[in-house]
Amino acid sequence: MICALLNAKTRIAAIASVGALSVALSGCALLSSPKPVQTYRFGGDVTEAADLAPSARQVAVALRRIDFPEASKGDRILGVTGTEAAYVAGARWISPAEVLFNDALEAAFMARPDRVRLIGRGEVGAATRVLSLDVTTFEARYAYADAVPTAVITARARMVQLPERSVTSERVFTVSQPATENRVSAIVAAFDIATRDLNTQVVEWTAGATN
Repeated sequence: MICALLNAKTRIAAIASVGALSVALSGCALLSSPKPVQTYRFGGDVTEAADLAPSARQVAVALRRIDFPEASKGDRILGVTGTEAAYVAGARWISPAEVLFNDALEAAFMARPDRVRLIGRGEVGAATRVLSLDVTTFEARYAYADAVPTAVITARARMVQLPERSVTSERVFTVSQPATENRVSAIVAAFDIATRDLNTQVVEWTAGATN
């Protein structure tokens, strides 16, 4: 009888030990689980200009692949404070930033078909101009730690004439859009506004540079 009780106690102790180990392991698993990442986009839903029909002087322009700085490429959101740089935690772009920016610029051209026709990459020989756009800055800039940041975008545009491949016009665009607060959603909204603003300027400049 005593042996049976001892055996029972031993079994209970063993079960308790296993249970405690399981709880400890599950706690470790929870602690090691990665935090969820929220994805965002910018530059979408450009309002289409309904009453702007293509004109007889419409110029066909090819858009070269947009170049982005290495630190801003991909789906991470770059933040800069003075000489320090870091990526915004828990947030990613839904697609690489350079892809979202390219899509936004193409949509901006489609909304203004009256002067410039942005041709597709498959329309070989149709373009008389090539628009080259290099984005040199695409970051959330903080004046100090935990400050409300500003989305800063800088791009260098060049208009190249074909078939000579000569640069006929060049300009640097810079847009700074303060966020309303130091929250990811507000930072994304600032990037969205800044992208739309810069792309609108690029479209208008392109129309003038092709005259």
